Order: sequence, then structure tokens, then C-alpha cells
Amino acid sequence: MTQATPYQSFPNSFKRDLLVGKKLIGCWSSLSNAITTEVLGVAGFDWILLDGEHSPNDVATFIPQLMALKDSMSAPVVRPSSNDAVEIKRLLDAGFYNFLVPFVESADEARRAVAATRYPPQGIRGVSVAQRSNRYGTVPDYFKGINEQICVMVQIESRAGVAAAREIAAQDGVDCVFVGPSDLAAAFGHLGNAGHPDVQAAIASVFADAKACGKPTGILAPVEVDARRYIAMGATFVGVGSDLGGFRAAMQGLRERYRD
Repeated sequence: MTQATPYQSFPNSFKRDLLVGKKLIGCWSSLSNAITTEVLGVAGFDWILLDGEHSPNDVATFIPQLMALKDSMSAPVVRPSSNDAVEIKRLLDAGFYNFLVPFVESADEARRAVAATRYPPQGIRGVSVAQRSNRYGTVPDYFKGINEQICVMVQIESRAGVAAAREIAAQDGVDCVFVGPSDLAAAFGHLGNAGHPDVQAAIASVFADAKACGKPTGILAPVEVDARRYIAMGATFVGVGSDLGGFRAAMQGLRERYRD
């Protein structure tokens, strides 16, 4: 078997591949554990999202998971708990280069997310001269080039976000527009039914607005038929499952095989 090439964060090959339209298939990581993250890292996904919004993660749990992915071909992506500049700053210093910012509803919120990831004058990121992201001060010209290496993806998951999708996608520094289908379904009055025609129409609208601005689109779709439909619609950053879901299904299936 050919040995996979470890993902390199500087320069950011994930961002390069995303912007040229490469299909990037990934997995959600919610178990907040370095060992399970390490196992995901040998599976060969293009990216693994470490979730800080709906999982019990923080900077202290994220760093061991980043360490577990150092030899993996899978690019680490992080979802902070909110569009908060202080939290984003801490995640940047911890070593994340790729961000999925949740619940962005306007162009102004998108600009704030981008600004949080950039050093002045392009943004408002606070400066630490030696942190994990610059290998504790040993990366040459880190401050000169890091702004361009950070990837910012924004998540549309509300009616307001759908209405503003084109303006959001048009913002400089927004690299991808991602749809959160479950929250979007709830916002349209169809909680638990992302397949409802109203929700599907909203997703298609967001994809079209992003495409009009030349930006890639992404979505979480753990059901294969849904994932393939969204890929056919143009999505290139697609989450096809989660560690939690896979573990639960495998264990339940194992038990059922021995149930009389």
C-alpha cells in the first residue's frame, strides 16, 4: 500500500485544493479524544473537522487531537463554538489553519470572522510571538505570510443567512460557504427533515449564490444518497459521516448480530 503524504499546514495545501475546486471528502469528529482522532487520521479522509460547537472540546482537548493528526494526510478543520474573535485567536495560536465558523447571517458577520483570523492591518488577531502555530517562534517569516494561509469557511444555517448568502459569499477572505442542513431545516419549520422541498430549495439557492461569487460550497451529509446528490449539485467540501455515528452504528450492529 502506498504511504500517504502527511498533510502540510504551511503552506496550506487544504486551502489551495479547496479554492481550485477539488472534491474534498471529510469526516466530523465529535468524540473529543486523541486516540479516536488518530484512528480517523489513518482512514484517508481529505479533512477531519474537530467540533467545538456541539462537542465537549476546548483548546486543551484540541491540541492533543492536532498532535494525533500530525502524520495524517487529513487536514484538520475546526469549528469554534461561535463567531468569537477571542476564541478564534486561541484556536489560531493552538495550530489551526482551517476554520468553519457557525451561524453566519450577514456580510458583516462574515467580515468579522475573516478579521478575527488576520493580523493587523488586515484584521484584529492578537499577536503572540511564540505559539504552537508558528512552532514556538521557529517558522521563518510566519508573520509575513500567515494571513494568506488561513482558510475561512462560513456556515449558513438560518433564513437570514440564506437571504444574505450572496453578500456573504462575496466577502474577501471567505473561502467557502457551508450549509448546515439540520439547523436550516429547523429554521424553515421542518425540524429533522432536511429533505423537505423548502429546505432543499434553500440549499440550492445558497449553492447558486456561492457559485455566482466564484466560491466553493460545502455541506454535512452522513446519508450517502444525500451526499451524492449534493456533490451533483456542486458541493465540493462534503462531510460524509462522523466518528460518533460510525462508532454507535458499528457497536449496535455488532450487538444485533448476537441477539437471539
